Amino acid sequence: MKILVFSDSHGDCETMKSIIKKHRRAEVIIFCGDGGRDFNEMRVLFPDKAFFGVSGNCDWCSDLPAYQDFELCGKRFFITHGHMFGVKQGLSRLTELGRSNRFDIVIFGHTHQQLTSAEGAMILMNPGSVGYNEEYSILDINEKTGVVTATEYPHSDFPPLKMNTVSDMV
Repeated sequence: MKILVFSDSHGDCETMKSIIKKHRRAEVIIFCGDGGRDFNEMRVLFPDKAFFGVSGNCDWCSDLPAYQDFELCGKRFFITHGHMFGVKQGLSRLTELGRSNRFDIVIFGHTHQQLTSAEGAMILMNPGSVGYNEEYSILDINEKTGVVTATEYPHSDFPPLKMNTVSDMV
């Protein structure tokens, strides 16, 4: 299963739309806030995709939740914008929440800085800012083996970075 991961679009619908069109095989879109209206527009434009999204600190009057947990391909996800967990000061609170709740993949935004790291069997990810930096990430979950491949797509002037992580150790 191919999953597109976005955050912090801040009104840049066109970049999100072009990336979704570029990765047509992606079945799921995850959005980590600060662009709730953009996220809702993508849901209308791409009704064949599954969408999971949360509100950010700039999403005033949004009806999106502050965080969400769900399961895809046997992996437990937790998504949040990150401001409520103090991610600009460090990731310890978010990492501890992920470990204590046995999430396989924890995704956040807010910092506008891409990050993909393995914390034991848990993947911690920030796709960066699609609105300011044209950054996003892709998760590809092999439904037979449980192997998760995470790929960061930094600004379009740079080639993608890749990291493989086996996350089915639970």
